Amino acid sequence: MKKRRKATHTTVARPRAKRAPHAAKAPRKAPGKDLAKAPSNDQALGSGWRALRSGKIVILEARALASLPWLVHGFSTRPGGESLLGDSRVLNLGSTDWDTPQAPEANRAAFLRALGAEGAGLAKLRQCHSDVIHRVDRVPAAALQGDALLAKSPGILIGVQTADCVPILLADRRHRAVAAVHAGWRGTLARIAEKALGRMKMEFNTRADDVVAALGPSIGGCCYEVGPEVAQAFAGQFPDARAWFEGPFDALASGDDPAPFPWLSMTPPGHQAPEPRVRLDLRAANRSQLEAAGVPAAQIAVSTLCTACRTDLLFSHRREKGKTGRMMAVIGVRSAK
Repeated sequence: MKKRRKATHTTVARPRAKRAPHAAKAPRKAPGKDLAKAPSNDQALGSGWRALRSGKIVILEARALASLPWLVHGFSTRPGGESLLGDSRVLNLGSTDWDTPQAPEANRAAFLRALGAEGAGLAKLRQCHSDVIHRVDRVPAAALQGDALLAKSPGILIGVQTADCVPILLADRRHRAVAAVHAGWRGTLARIAEKALGRMKMEFNTRADDVVAALGPSIGGCCYEVGPEVAQAFAGQFPDARAWFEGPFDALASGDDPAPFPWLSMTPPGHQAPEPRVRLDLRAANRSQLEAAGVPAAQIAVSTLCTACRTDLLFSHRREKGKTGRMMAVIGVRSAK
């Protein structure tokens, strides 16, 4: 991998508050166009994160991973790219029904150039919300089915695609081994982050206290509503699951029907109250799993960017009702000089 060309540090501002009714309206800017001029607001990214601009592409980095000279990593965002979504050009890195086959390929090449890794091979997955983990020592001819990749060979990048789920990157500082994990609610329930760490121990003799972890942008607990089946599943797997939910978790997790005899209600048919919901913080759940597996809390960086809140910067499958792109989180060991 070539050394990354110098990128411009930029900041990501939170959406501006609305002006008072009597104030003149400012011209609306296109999403992502003001990132380079945004006022300093690193809190928008989360502690331990930075945004870098390369041309029109904005890459997010975890400072703890960026401090490792043998490592290359990055989390892609929305701006830039060749894909046309609505009236905006975006950096879609996955196959979708609205994009051309050529645009994601061009976008991936541009993303790797921005990382300074255009000479690297990129191993990808056909993700299926599972706990299947693969070790790769060379780039497979076809994408492997699963939701996590491990690697140690220099010159190979591994990556996962997301548009709400949690992208997790792990780096073993002692043995120079890495992992990329895709964790939706099913993968989180199956403890895929914890299992990826366990697989690193088996493959590379990794010790949890040597691991640095970065949990990239994902849908936040502010926006991720789920139903009783998810609450019940988590309650059955994790004794501390209550801490990851907002709302009537106990009532939903118990499985008790709040209205077992609907015919006794005075509510006309078809006008019943909506099913109660809770909000799940996937980032908190995965962080908790990594800490329980032995990764020190100080070595886990968690982005506070919510994909559903920040569709100016990120893709969100839920907020955009499926018509959106895919971001990618990649990590790898740099090629020897």
